[in-house]
Amino acid sequence: MHNRDAVFLEDLCPKLRNRRWRKSLHEFTGNSCIYCGKTSESIDHVLPRSRGGLSITENCVPACLSCNGSKTDNDAFEWYRKQRFYDPRRSMAIKAWTEGDILLALRLLKWAQPKPIESFKKSKSKFNVDYHWQAA
Repeated sequence: MHNRDAVFLEDLCPKLRNRRWRKSLHEFTGNSCIYCGKTSESIDHVLPRSRGGLSITENCVPACLSCNGSKTDNDAFEWYRKQRFYDPRRSMAIKAWTEGDILLALRLLKWAQPKPIESFKKSKSKFNVDYHWQAA
């Protein structure tokens, strides 16, 4: 019996394939929203389906319910630029994702993650420098 002769569970149940695909999208980003970085709970179409967007990996990104609901059927890049949490690195990551370069998108998302406070405190004490943040 050849592999092509086998019947796979995913072939019999397309919903299972869809569920695994959606789960893999969330796992790519570590279950974080591609827009704001919070926990992702849904899949957002960068180019909305109402405007002809397809449900393919290059057009679907993990998003939190807040971002997905706020974006509605707007253009993702126009909407994202208006948000308080806008980050150009995340914007570049979204662009790379839509162009099919998911590895680059993941690198940019990792770069956009804020450093934990503990590591900042360690680096601050290492140099023994007192920082005072003030508006310019």
